[in-house]
Amino acid sequence: MSESTQSPNAQTLARRAQNFYQVTFSDQSMSELNKLGMDQQLALVNRISSLSPDQLEDPDDSIGRFSREGKTYFRVRAGEYRCYFEIQGNTLFSHYILHRNSLTDFIYRNKLPVTEETMVEQNKSFWKYLETLKKPDRKS
Repeated sequence: MSESTQSPNAQTLARRAQNFYQVTFSDQSMSELNKLGMDQQLALVNRISSLSPDQLEDPDDSIGRFSREGKTYFRVRAGEYRCYFEIQGNTLFSHYILHRNSLTDFIYRNKLPVTEETMVEQNKSFWKYLETLKKPDRKS
């Protein structure tokens, strides 16, 4: 059905749909999203799904943009979490959803030159290292 034969309501919806992206999530993003409470999930999904091409073309202070290995990535925050994503055609692909006070978030936010594999390895070994620093519980 062409736009001229659609109802005025369908035409309006079709125009609006052209101004937004489809959102997809990596395994890590889905795993983190599933750990969140319903309100946090909705806030985060609403935040990323409401982004328009115009907003990403000329981002304001609430949207971070950075480049790595020739790709442009974006960062948005919803509550205590940040979503790191890239534009892939008409889709926003969420690579990571990270708590804003995590080591991995710090690495990404500060644009440190680290690969994804290195981040995962460092994150795991960092937390294991912290566990070794714990003092054993002593019963007095």
